[in-house]
Amino acid sequence: MSLGLGQLGLTAARAMRGTLLTALVFRATSAALAAPLVKTASGSVSGTQTQEIAVFRGLPYAAPPIGALRWRAPQPAATWPGTRDASKVGNACPQKRGLSLEGGGDPGMLDEDCLNLNIFTPRAKPAARLPVMVWLHGGALIFSASGLPLYDGAALAHQGVVLVTVNYRLGPLGFFVHPAIEREAPGGAVNFGLLDQIAALKWVKRNIAAFGGDPNNVTLFGQSAGAQSVLALMSSPLSRDLMQRAVGQSAYGLPARPREKARETGVRVASPVGLPGADASADQLRAVPAEQLAALEGNELSLAPGFILGDPVVPVTPFEAFRTGKQAGIPLLIGSNSDETSVALAFGIQPAQLIKKLGVAGVLIRPLYRDVNDDTELGRQVVRDAIFTAFARRMAVLHAAKAPVWRYYFSRMPDGLRGKQPGVPHGGEVPSVFGTADLCACTGATSTNDDRAAARAVAARWVSFARDGRPDVPGLPAWPADAKFKSVLLEFSEKQVVRTDFTRHRPNTFIAAGNVLEH
Repeated sequence: MSLGLGQLGLTAARAMRGTLLTALVFRATSAALAAPLVKTASGSVSGTQTQEIAVFRGLPYAAPPIGALRWRAPQPAATWPGTRDASKVGNACPQKRGLSLEGGGDPGMLDEDCLNLNIFTPRAKPAARLPVMVWLHGGALIFSASGLPLYDGAALAHQGVVLVTVNYRLGPLGFFVHPAIEREAPGGAVNFGLLDQIAALKWVKRNIAAFGGDPNNVTLFGQSAGAQSVLALMSSPLSRDLMQRAVGQSAYGLPARPREKARETGVRVASPVGLPGADASADQLRAVPAEQLAALEGNELSLAPGFILGDPVVPVTPFEAFRTGKQAGIPLLIGSNSDETSVALAFGIQPAQLIKKLGVAGVLIRPLYRDVNDDTELGRQVVRDAIFTAFARRMAVLHAAKAPVWRYYFSRMPDGLRGKQPGVPHGGEVPSVFGTADLCACTGATSTNDDRAAARAVAARWVSFARDGRPDVPGLPAWPADAKFKSVLLEFSEKQVVRTDFTRHRPNTFIAAGNVLEH
């Protein structure tokens, strides 16, 4: 997911106003600037120049996954003659209309021809060799897009990185298995959206030097489903060597769908689109309009928000890969927010059911929240800690045995929202990381100078991590690495504060509960 549903809700009108304002400012500042030119492996591209940042939008990193290429591994993008216009955002991948309005804005044009990326660079020169940050958006693997104003990379690029944002296939077009598709490639990949992300990373490896980036210094970062993707790509045998650092923002301890269960879902998907379930042919499935597949609703017709377990991309869960030390041994930054439960209903999680699922461990819960008397508030905090806080700690402990890991907890509310919301909702840290609160108008409050200064300090940590592999910034507290026997994190609250043994007993209790987290 991206921004918390119902918490940082963005109305269509506000989204349109924000987009219009962005367009007007962009035209005013860039009209007199020469268009930057870069030569890629597929051909030359012409971007736009805004102040000191060159921007290239809608660059195809793979061939359109349409027709016979639907539900297949991404193929190389075609070359083109002359110079390609890269001044406009490319198509977003098919998804149900309206979902993204409450998660960061209107994704724009939807089309299966959506495997494109955007690049923001302060120096589009091969000699620059700047650190590269590749962003994977959230959205439960069913919505959102890389071109949203929320993910505008100019502010991060101003801090000295080349920022890349990536579209990837979503929903049943991106994560799908059906008997007819399996017959074409028995045991083949079915997490097509992850294959897209891998293809994008390979494109970056081949081309980013021309945009001023260092292909050997790539930080992969993402939020929610994007963070899950980061952990999956760290764990996948197909992609471990494509990144040098990783950041997981609000990754969640929820189960992947075993391949056989995902196949049952694929069979059920065929019926509402007018096909004979398991007897549908691959040709029939590929003939279904993309928008019809993307519009399907209901838990029985969706695999969101998890991947499909048991293919070449995700042979085991990220948890299992980390537990057995099979993940990439690269520095990791991981954490969560103070009100992650804002997204619980969108995940189909009922707090009372989760507490019941904890079984014997449930009797240990209430004493951990002695200051909480209201059952609704108790459920909110339990869901947050069980699904997010404890998962981040567990993955940090496992990874610390192999590589350095830093953990955070984000609790700083915008000045205008203090006392009005229970905490920072799912996705609430993203405008701070990107410095886009003013641009996206998606926090529900007008930014103050203190808000902007706090956001710059957050972004500086991410940029330092991408540059040097350590999230330390002069003038800010030293951020100690987390460890199995020394639980430590950095809390982004009114100030940045190092916390030792931060709510240690709560995550440990949920970790001890076992099956709730070990997916």
